[in-house]
Amino acid sequence: MCRSIKVLRTPVGQPTDMEIREAALQFVRKISGYRHPSQANIAVFQAAVDDIASASKTLLVSLIQKAPPQRPHEGAVRK
Repeated sequence: MCRSIKVLRTPVGQPTDMEIREAALQFVRKISGYRHPSQANIAVFQAAVDDIASASKTLLVSLIQKAPPQRPHEGAVRK
């Protein structure tokens, strides 16, 4: 849908609040069609960004990560 939104869930750690907010802003811009909303729409635009950022953070911290693949023990003999 929005190619400029990067994947925030990675195996190396959680995204920052700023990264989540930037993704939420891009999403709201995309679905609303506004890059910069009019004065009449600023409050609802920002509320949508806040709601989406909050829901995104909840999602990301709640997801269960699969355990990383285990390496064979060093020195193990392969048959």
